[in-house]
Amino acid sequence: MALSHTILAVLSQQPYSGYDISKRFEESVSCYWQASQQQIYRELSRMEHQGWVTYETVPQAGKPDKKIYSITEAGKGELTRWYAEPTEPTPIREDLLVKVLVAPYVADELLLQELHRRRQLHCERLANYQTMEALYRAIAHPPRIEQFRYLTLRRGMRYEQDWIDWIDEVLTFLKTEERL
Repeated sequence: MALSHTILAVLSQQPYSGYDISKRFEESVSCYWQASQQQIYRELSRMEHQGWVTYETVPQAGKPDKKIYSITEAGKGELTRWYAEPTEPTPIREDLLVKVLVAPYVADELLLQELHRRRQLHCERLANYQTMEALYRAIAHPPRIEQFRYLTLRRGMRYEQDWIDWIDEVLTFLKTEERL
């Protein structure tokens, strides 16, 4: 999957400015796709050249003009083409796993420090997602689009919880190993 497909998915809801797309990334898709505002703007330019999006310029007083992007028929076609493709699991490239692999050859203190730091980071992300989940749960009869957003949020929550559980497993191992 490319960043462009995620942007097309966001624009399939409604037209947005580049800034608004970036905010939607933070609010809706950050649990499974990360992109900086700069990456989004660069991709929007490329997508506009491919005819997948178009924009309308909206003048703003005292600020640069705002571009409101919309998905084109060609963009909808590309999104449909991509959607029909089978998906493959994303390869793991995780520094922390390599550090755990190397742990027998270096001081435990460094690994413990990193494990605690990462655990805190995953706990913070999980807490943020749980706050978002509470907003979804407050909707009595959510529209279908919100139900699918909720499902992707739940996957992000499980991802963070799995990291916390695995880090706890490594920490328990290290504590048990100290006692032997």
